Amino acid sequence: MEDLQDSAFSGPTALSLTAELKWNLPAYLSVLIAFGNLGPLAVTLTHHFAPGCLNERVVIPSIQVLAVVASAFLAIFWSWVTTVAGEQRSLPFLLLTFVLSFVCCTSNVTFLPFMYRYPPQYIRTFFVGQGLSALFPCVVALGQGVGKLECLETENGTKPEKFKENFPAQDFFWFLFVMLTVSALSFLALMYRDVAPVVRKDIQAPEQQLEKDQEEENPLKNGGTPLSEEQVDVEKQTPAVSFWTLNNIYLLFLLGISNALTNGVLPSVQTFSCLPYGTMAFHLSVVLGNIANPLACFVAMFVLLRSSAGLGIMSLGGCVFAAYLLALAALSPCPPLLGSNAGVVVVVISWIIFTGLFSYLKVVVGTLLHGAGHTALLWCGVFIQAGSLIGALTMFPLVSVYHVFHQAQDCVDNCS
Repeated sequence: MEDLQDSAFSGPTALSLTAELKWNLPAYLSVLIAFGNLGPLAVTLTHHFAPGCLNERVVIPSIQVLAVVASAFLAIFWSWVTTVAGEQRSLPFLLLTFVLSFVCCTSNVTFLPFMYRYPPQYIRTFFVGQGLSALFPCVVALGQGVGKLECLETENGTKPEKFKENFPAQDFFWFLFVMLTVSALSFLALMYRDVAPVVRKDIQAPEQQLEKDQEEENPLKNGGTPLSEEQVDVEKQTPAVSFWTLNNIYLLFLLGISNALTNGVLPSVQTFSCLPYGTMAFHLSVVLGNIANPLACFVAMFVLLRSSAGLGIMSLGGCVFAAYLLALAALSPCPPLLGSNAGVVVVVISWIIFTGLFSYLKVVVGTLLHGAGHTALLWCGVFIQAGSLIGALTMFPLVSVYHVFHQAQDCVDNCS
Protein backbone atom coordinates (compact mmCIF):
# COMPACT_ATOMS: atom_id res chain seq x y z
CA MET A 1 0.00 0.00 0.00
CA GLU A 2 2.89 2.34 0.54
CA ASP A 3 3.66 2.58 -3.16
CA LEU A 4 -0.04 3.17 -3.71
CA GLN A 5 0.23 6.10 -1.32
CA ASP A 6 3.09 7.61 -3.33
CA SER A 7 1.14 7.35 -6.57
CA ALA A 8 -2.23 8.35 -5.19
CA PHE A 9 -1.27 11.88 -4.29
CA SER A 10 1.27 12.62 -7.02
CA GLY A 11 -0.80 11.48 -9.99
CA PRO A 12 -3.92 13.56 -10.47
CA THR A 13 -2.41 17.01 -10.26
CA ALA A 14 -5.43 18.83 -11.64
CA LEU A 15 -7.17 19.02 -8.28
CA SER A 16 -9.61 21.91 -8.23
CA LEU A 17 -8.57 23.13 -4.82
CA THR A 18 -8.50 26.69 -3.64
CA ALA A 19 -5.66 28.76 -5.00
CA GLU A 20 -4.07 29.12 -1.58
CA LEU A 21 -4.07 25.39 -0.90
CA LYS A 22 -2.53 24.67 -4.29
CA TRP A 23 0.58 26.60 -3.32
CA ASN A 24 0.82 24.95 0.10
CA LEU A 25 -0.37 21.47 -0.83
CA PRO A 26 3.08 19.79 -0.59
CA ALA A 27 3.55 21.18 2.92
CA TYR A 28 0.13 19.97 4.01
CA LEU A 29 0.67 16.49 2.57
CA SER A 30 4.12 16.14 4.14
CA VAL A 31 2.70 16.96 7.56
CA LEU A 32 -0.25 14.60 7.09
CA ILE A 33 1.96 11.73 5.93
CA ALA A 34 4.28 12.38 8.88
CA PHE A 35 1.31 12.06 11.24
CA GLY A 36 0.35 8.90 9.37
CA ASN A 37 3.43 7.30 10.91
CA LEU A 38 1.62 7.28 14.24
CA GLY A 39 0.19 3.98 13.01
CA PRO A 40 3.54 2.19 12.63
CA LEU A 41 4.68 3.71 15.92
CA ALA A 42 1.64 2.35 17.75
CA VAL A 43 2.06 -1.11 16.20
CA THR A 44 5.77 -1.25 17.03
CA LEU A 45 5.24 -0.16 20.64
CA THR A 46 2.46 -2.71 21.07
CA HIS A 47 4.69 -5.51 19.80
CA HIS A 48 7.49 -4.36 22.12
CA PHE A 49 5.57 -3.85 25.35
CA ALA A 50 2.81 -6.42 24.82
CA PRO A 51 4.19 -9.16 22.58
CA GLY A 52 1.55 -11.48 21.23
CA CYS A 53 -1.36 -9.14 21.99
CA LEU A 54 -1.68 -7.64 18.51
CA ASN A 55 -3.63 -9.90 16.17
CA GLU A 56 -2.73 -9.08 12.56
CA ARG A 57 -5.68 -11.13 11.32
CA VAL A 58 -7.90 -8.48 12.90
CA VAL A 59 -5.79 -5.36 12.35
CA ILE A 60 -5.18 -5.84 8.62
CA PRO A 61 -8.84 -6.27 7.55
CA SER A 62 -9.73 -3.32 9.78
CA ILE A 63 -7.29 -0.94 8.11
CA GLN A 64 -8.26 -2.26 4.69
CA VAL A 65 -11.92 -1.48 5.34
CA LEU A 66 -10.85 1.95 6.55
CA ALA A 67 -8.88 2.50 3.33
CA VAL A 68 -11.80 1.42 1.12
CA VAL A 69 -14.23 3.73 2.92
CA ALA A 70 -11.77 6.65 2.87
CA SER A 71 -11.09 6.25 -0.86
CA ALA A 72 -14.83 6.22 -1.60
CA PHE A 73 -15.35 9.36 0.47
CA LEU A 74 -12.33 10.94 -1.22
CA ALA A 75 -13.86 10.37 -4.65
CA ILE A 76 -17.07 12.06 -3.48
CA PHE A 77 -15.83 14.88 -1.26
CA TRP A 78 -12.33 15.73 -2.60
CA SER A 79 -13.46 19.05 -4.07
CA TRP A 80 -15.48 20.25 -1.08
CA VAL A 81 -14.17 23.29 0.77
CA THR A 82 -15.00 24.63 4.22
CA THR A 83 -14.25 27.88 6.00
CA VAL A 84 -11.59 27.53 8.69
CA ALA A 85 -10.40 30.63 10.56
CA GLY A 86 -12.02 32.81 7.93
CA GLU A 87 -10.28 31.12 4.98
CA GLN A 88 -11.39 28.51 2.46
CA ARG A 89 -9.76 25.13 3.08
CA SER A 90 -10.21 21.73 1.42
CA LEU A 91 -10.72 20.12 4.80
CA PRO A 92 -12.40 16.88 3.59
CA PHE A 93 -9.55 16.25 1.14
CA LEU A 94 -6.93 16.79 3.84
CA LEU A 95 -8.68 14.64 6.46
CA LEU A 96 -9.25 11.75 4.05
CA THR A 97 -5.67 12.06 2.84
CA PHE A 98 -4.54 11.65 6.44
CA VAL A 99 -6.67 8.52 6.82
CA LEU A 100 -5.18 6.95 3.69
CA SER A 101 -1.69 7.96 4.79
CA PHE A 102 -2.30 6.36 8.18
CA VAL A 103 -3.44 3.13 6.51
CA CYS A 104 -0.60 3.04 3.99
CA CYS A 105 2.05 3.75 6.62
CA THR A 106 0.65 1.09 8.94
CA SER A 107 0.45 -1.56 6.23
CA ASN A 108 4.19 -2.30 6.16
CA VAL A 109 4.37 -3.10 9.87
CA THR A 110 1.31 -5.35 9.74
CA PHE A 111 1.42 -7.08 6.35
CA LEU A 112 5.08 -8.10 6.54
CA PRO A 113 4.88 -9.70 10.01
CA PHE A 114 1.69 -11.45 8.90
CA MET A 115 3.62 -13.01 6.00
CA TYR A 116 5.75 -14.92 8.53
CA ARG A 117 2.97 -17.51 8.56
CA TYR A 118 3.73 -18.41 4.96
CA PRO A 119 6.73 -19.83 3.09
CA PRO A 120 9.44 -17.37 1.93
CA GLN A 121 8.17 -17.21 -1.66
CA TYR A 122 5.07 -15.41 -0.38
CA ILE A 123 7.30 -12.52 0.67
CA ARG A 124 8.52 -12.18 -2.91
CA THR A 125 5.03 -12.16 -4.37
CA PHE A 126 4.12 -9.57 -1.71
CA PHE A 127 6.75 -7.21 -3.11
CA VAL A 128 5.60 -7.95 -6.67
CA GLY A 129 2.12 -6.84 -5.66
CA GLN A 130 3.51 -3.77 -3.93
CA GLY A 131 5.27 -2.80 -7.15
CA LEU A 132 2.09 -3.27 -9.17
CA SER A 133 0.22 -1.09 -6.67
CA ALA A 134 2.47 1.76 -7.80
CA LEU A 135 2.40 0.90 -11.51
CA PHE A 136 -1.36 0.78 -12.04
CA PRO A 137 -2.23 4.16 -10.45
CA CYS A 138 0.77 5.67 -12.20
CA VAL A 139 -0.43 4.56 -15.63
CA VAL A 140 -3.96 5.77 -14.92
CA ALA A 141 -2.69 9.12 -13.65
CA LEU A 142 -0.56 9.61 -16.75
CA GLY A 143 -3.59 8.74 -18.85
CA GLN A 144 -5.33 11.68 -17.25
CA GLY A 145 -3.12 13.86 -19.43
CA VAL A 146 -2.46 16.55 -16.84
CA GLY A 147 0.29 18.97 -17.81
CA LYS A 148 0.15 18.48 -21.57
CA LEU A 149 0.51 21.74 -23.46
CA GLU A 150 1.43 23.29 -26.77
CA CYS A 151 3.31 26.48 -27.50
CA LEU A 152 1.26 29.03 -29.42
CA GLU A 153 2.64 32.05 -31.20
CA THR A 154 0.78 35.21 -30.21
CA GLU A 155 1.26 38.93 -30.73
CA ASN A 156 2.89 39.08 -27.30
CA GLY A 157 5.25 36.19 -28.02
CA THR A 158 5.11 32.44 -27.46
CA LYS A 159 2.73 31.33 -24.74
CA PRO A 160 1.88 27.84 -23.43
CA GLU A 161 -1.67 26.56 -23.68
CA LYS A 162 -2.53 23.56 -21.54
CA PHE A 163 -4.85 20.83 -22.77
CA LYS A 164 -7.88 19.82 -20.77
CA GLU A 165 -7.36 16.62 -18.78
CA ASN A 166 -8.90 13.45 -20.21
CA PHE A 167 -10.91 12.68 -17.08
CA PRO A 168 -11.50 14.39 -13.72
CA ALA A 169 -9.59 13.62 -10.54
CA GLN A 170 -12.62 11.94 -8.97
CA ASP A 171 -12.38 9.15 -11.57
CA PHE A 172 -8.82 8.52 -10.43
CA PHE A 173 -9.97 8.26 -6.82
CA TRP A 174 -12.71 5.81 -7.84
CA PHE A 175 -9.99 3.74 -9.47
CA LEU A 176 -8.13 3.72 -6.15
CA PHE A 177 -11.36 2.60 -4.47
CA VAL A 178 -11.61 -0.37 -6.84
CA MET A 179 -7.95 -1.30 -6.31
CA LEU A 180 -8.26 -1.17 -2.53
CA THR A 181 -11.47 -3.21 -2.64
CA VAL A 182 -9.81 -5.91 -4.73
CA SER A 183 -6.85 -5.88 -2.33
CA ALA A 184 -9.12 -6.34 0.68
CA LEU A 185 -11.01 -9.21 -0.94
CA SER A 186 -7.76 -10.87 -1.99
CA PHE A 187 -6.44 -10.70 1.55
CA LEU A 188 -9.61 -12.28 2.91
CA ALA A 189 -9.25 -15.08 0.37
CA LEU A 190 -5.64 -15.61 1.46
CA MET A 191 -6.48 -15.53 5.16
CA TYR A 192 -9.30 -18.04 4.93
CA ARG A 193 -7.85 -20.43 2.39
CA ASP A 194 -8.34 -23.99 3.58
CA VAL A 195 -4.92 -25.43 4.34
CA ALA A 196 -3.60 -27.89 6.86
CA PRO A 197 -0.98 -26.29 9.13
CA VAL A 198 2.37 -27.94 9.57
CA VAL A 199 4.80 -27.89 12.47
CA ARG A 200 8.22 -26.40 11.90
CA LYS A 201 11.03 -28.25 13.62
CA ASP A 202 14.26 -26.73 14.79
CA ILE A 203 16.25 -29.84 13.83
CA GLN A 204 15.71 -31.36 10.41
CA ALA A 205 16.99 -34.54 8.90
CA PRO A 206 19.44 -34.15 6.00
CA GLU A 207 16.85 -35.24 3.45
CA GLN A 208 14.37 -32.72 4.89
CA GLN A 209 16.93 -29.93 4.68
CA LEU A 210 17.70 -30.92 1.08
CA GLU A 211 14.02 -30.77 0.24
CA LYS A 212 13.81 -27.32 1.85
CA ASP A 213 16.76 -26.07 -0.18
CA GLN A 214 15.21 -27.41 -3.36
CA GLU A 215 11.99 -25.62 -2.52
CA GLU A 216 13.94 -22.37 -2.17
CA GLU A 217 15.50 -22.96 -5.56
CA ASN A 218 12.07 -23.62 -7.07
CA PRO A 219 9.84 -21.18 -5.19
CA LEU A 220 6.83 -21.69 -7.42
CA LYS A 221 6.70 -25.37 -6.58
CA ASN A 222 3.52 -26.25 -4.72
CA GLY A 223 5.01 -26.93 -1.35
CA GLY A 224 4.98 -25.42 2.12
CA THR A 225 1.93 -24.47 4.12
CA PRO A 226 1.21 -21.65 6.56
CA LEU A 227 1.98 -21.87 10.24
CA SER A 228 -0.89 -22.21 12.65
CA GLU A 229 -1.88 -19.25 14.80
CA GLU A 230 -0.62 -21.08 17.89
CA GLN A 231 2.84 -21.42 16.36
CA VAL A 232 2.92 -17.75 15.40
CA ASP A 233 1.85 -16.67 18.89
CA VAL A 234 4.58 -18.78 20.47
CA GLU A 235 7.20 -17.25 18.17
CA LYS A 236 5.97 -13.73 18.96
CA GLN A 237 6.30 -14.21 22.70
CA THR A 238 9.47 -16.31 22.80
CA PRO A 239 11.70 -15.68 19.79
CA ALA A 240 14.26 -18.44 19.39
CA VAL A 241 17.37 -16.26 19.15
CA SER A 242 18.27 -12.61 19.44
CA PHE A 243 17.33 -10.74 16.29
CA TRP A 244 19.89 -7.95 16.59
CA THR A 245 22.87 -9.61 14.95
CA LEU A 246 25.38 -7.68 12.85
CA ASN A 247 24.09 -9.30 9.68
CA ASN A 248 20.47 -8.39 10.40
CA ILE A 249 21.41 -4.82 11.29
CA TYR A 250 23.34 -4.62 8.02
CA LEU A 251 20.32 -5.87 6.07
CA LEU A 252 18.02 -3.37 7.79
CA PHE A 253 20.47 -0.56 7.02
CA LEU A 254 20.45 -1.49 3.32
CA LEU A 255 16.66 -1.65 3.43
CA GLY A 256 16.36 1.77 5.04
CA ILE A 257 18.74 3.38 2.54
CA SER A 258 16.97 1.82 -0.44
CA ASN A 259 13.55 2.99 0.71
CA ALA A 260 14.80 6.47 1.55
CA LEU A 261 16.04 6.80 -2.02
CA THR A 262 13.22 5.06 -3.88
CA ASN A 263 10.26 6.34 -1.85
CA GLY A 264 11.50 9.72 -0.63
CA VAL A 265 14.55 11.31 -2.19
CA LEU A 266 14.36 10.52 -5.91
CA PRO A 267 10.57 10.78 -6.40
CA SER A 268 10.79 14.32 -5.02
CA VAL A 269 13.07 15.38 -7.88
CA GLN A 270 11.94 13.11 -10.71
CA THR A 271 10.30 15.98 -12.57
CA PHE A 272 13.47 18.07 -12.30
CA SER A 273 15.63 15.24 -13.64
CA CYS A 274 13.33 14.26 -16.52
CA LEU A 275 11.17 17.15 -17.71
CA PRO A 276 14.06 19.24 -19.12
CA TYR A 277 14.43 16.43 -21.69
CA GLY A 278 10.71 16.62 -22.53
CA THR A 279 7.43 15.10 -21.41
CA MET A 280 8.18 11.88 -23.30
CA ALA A 281 11.33 11.34 -21.21
CA PHE A 282 9.32 11.94 -18.05
CA HIS A 283 6.51 9.56 -19.03
CA LEU A 284 8.93 6.83 -20.09
CA SER A 285 10.91 7.17 -16.87
CA VAL A 286 7.80 6.95 -14.71
CA VAL A 287 6.15 4.06 -16.54
CA LEU A 288 9.23 1.96 -17.31
CA GLY A 289 10.63 2.60 -13.83
CA ASN A 290 7.41 1.35 -12.27
CA ILE A 291 7.48 -1.67 -14.59
CA ALA A 292 11.05 -2.41 -13.48
CA ASN A 293 9.86 -2.61 -9.87
CA PRO A 294 7.55 -5.66 -10.09
CA LEU A 295 9.76 -7.19 -12.79
CA ALA A 296 12.78 -7.13 -10.46
CA CYS A 297 10.64 -8.64 -7.71
CA PHE A 298 9.54 -11.38 -10.11
CA VAL A 299 13.17 -12.16 -10.98
CA ALA A 300 13.88 -12.54 -7.26
CA MET A 301 11.37 -15.39 -7.15
CA PHE A 302 13.81 -17.46 -9.22
CA VAL A 303 17.25 -15.93 -8.56
CA LEU A 304 17.99 -14.90 -4.98
CA LEU A 305 21.31 -13.26 -4.12
CA ARG A 306 22.20 -14.19 -0.53
CA SER A 307 25.73 -12.78 -0.37
CA SER A 308 26.08 -9.80 1.97
CA ALA A 309 28.93 -8.45 -0.13
CA GLY A 310 26.87 -8.88 -3.29
CA LEU A 311 23.97 -6.98 -1.75
CA GLY A 312 26.34 -4.21 -0.71
CA ILE A 313 27.72 -3.93 -4.23
CA MET A 314 24.20 -3.87 -5.65
CA SER A 315 23.22 -1.12 -3.21
CA LEU A 316 26.33 0.85 -4.15
CA GLY A 317 25.44 0.51 -7.83
CA GLY A 318 21.96 1.81 -7.15
CA CYS A 319 23.43 4.75 -5.22
CA VAL A 320 25.62 5.63 -8.22
CA PHE A 321 22.56 5.94 -10.45
CA ALA A 322 20.74 7.83 -7.69
CA ALA A 323 23.62 10.31 -7.49
CA TYR A 324 23.52 10.79 -11.27
CA LEU A 325 19.78 11.47 -11.23
CA LEU A 326 20.18 13.90 -8.34
CA ALA A 327 22.91 15.68 -10.29
CA LEU A 328 20.58 15.99 -13.29
CA ALA A 329 17.90 17.45 -11.02
CA ALA A 330 20.36 19.90 -9.48
CA LEU A 331 21.45 21.04 -12.97
CA SER A 332 17.84 21.55 -14.10
CA PRO A 333 16.73 23.21 -16.32
CA CYS A 334 20.01 22.75 -18.24
CA PRO A 335 21.29 19.20 -17.62
CA PRO A 336 23.93 17.49 -19.80
CA LEU A 337 22.96 16.20 -23.26
CA LEU A 338 19.94 18.49 -23.34
CA GLY A 339 18.22 18.50 -26.72
CA SER A 340 19.67 15.16 -27.83
CA ASN A 341 18.21 11.67 -28.00
CA ALA A 342 21.19 10.42 -26.00
CA GLY A 343 20.10 12.54 -23.05
CA VAL A 344 16.62 11.03 -23.13
CA VAL A 345 17.96 7.48 -23.39
CA VAL A 346 20.44 7.93 -20.55
CA VAL A 347 17.96 9.44 -18.10
CA VAL A 348 15.30 6.81 -18.84
CA ILE A 349 17.75 3.91 -18.52
CA SER A 350 19.13 5.40 -15.30
CA TRP A 351 15.66 5.47 -13.76
CA ILE A 352 14.99 1.89 -14.86
CA ILE A 353 18.25 0.52 -13.45
CA PHE A 354 17.98 2.55 -10.24
CA THR A 355 14.45 1.30 -9.58
CA GLY A 356 15.21 -2.27 -10.59
CA LEU A 357 18.31 -2.65 -8.42
CA PHE A 358 16.71 -1.35 -5.26
CA SER A 359 13.45 -3.22 -5.87
CA TYR A 360 15.39 -6.47 -6.13
CA LEU A 361 17.36 -5.55 -3.01
CA LYS A 362 14.16 -5.03 -1.01
CA VAL A 363 12.82 -8.45 -1.95
CA VAL A 364 16.06 -10.21 -1.08
CA VAL A 365 16.32 -8.49 2.29
CA GLY A 366 12.68 -9.27 3.07
CA THR A 367 13.20 -12.92 2.16
CA LEU A 368 16.35 -13.23 4.27
CA LEU A 369 14.69 -11.58 7.25
CA HIS A 370 11.75 -13.95 6.91
CA GLY A 371 14.03 -16.69 8.17
CA ALA A 372 14.79 -14.66 11.31
CA GLY A 373 11.19 -14.77 12.50
CA HIS A 374 8.15 -12.62 13.11
CA THR A 375 10.10 -9.88 14.89
CA ALA A 376 12.47 -9.55 11.94
CA LEU A 377 9.60 -8.90 9.55
CA LEU A 378 8.15 -6.35 11.95
CA TRP A 379 11.43 -4.43 11.94
CA CYS A 380 11.62 -4.89 8.19
CA GLY A 381 8.37 -2.95 7.91
CA VAL A 382 9.57 -0.34 10.40
CA PHE A 383 12.75 0.35 8.44
CA ILE A 384 10.85 0.52 5.15
CA GLN A 385 8.55 3.16 6.59
CA ALA A 386 11.26 5.02 8.49
CA GLY A 387 13.51 5.20 5.44
CA SER A 388 10.67 6.48 3.28
CA LEU A 389 9.74 9.12 5.85
CA ILE A 390 13.30 10.33 6.40
CA GLY A 391 13.89 10.57 2.65
CA ALA A 392 10.70 12.55 2.06
CA LEU A 393 11.22 14.94 4.98
CA THR A 394 14.84 15.51 3.96
CA MET A 395 13.90 16.52 0.44
CA PHE A 396 10.84 18.62 1.22
CA PRO A 397 12.67 21.72 2.49
CA LEU A 398 15.24 21.45 -0.31
CA VAL A 399 12.52 21.34 -2.97
CA SER A 400 9.71 23.46 -1.56
CA VAL A 401 11.38 25.85 0.90
CA TYR A 402 14.93 26.55 -0.26
CA HIS A 403 14.22 25.84 -3.96
CA VAL A 404 17.52 24.10 -4.56
CA PHE A 405 16.07 22.57 -7.72
CA HIS A 406 14.78 24.82 -10.48
CA GLN A 407 12.04 24.05 -12.97
CA ALA A 408 12.08 25.12 -16.58
CA GLN A 409 9.64 27.65 -17.96
CA ASP A 410 7.31 26.35 -20.64
CA CYS A 411 7.86 27.47 -24.23
CA VAL A 412 11.03 29.36 -23.30
CA ASP A 413 14.67 28.61 -24.07
CA ASN A 414 15.90 28.29 -20.50
CA CYS A 415 19.55 27.71 -21.37
CA SER A 416 20.30 30.53 -23.81
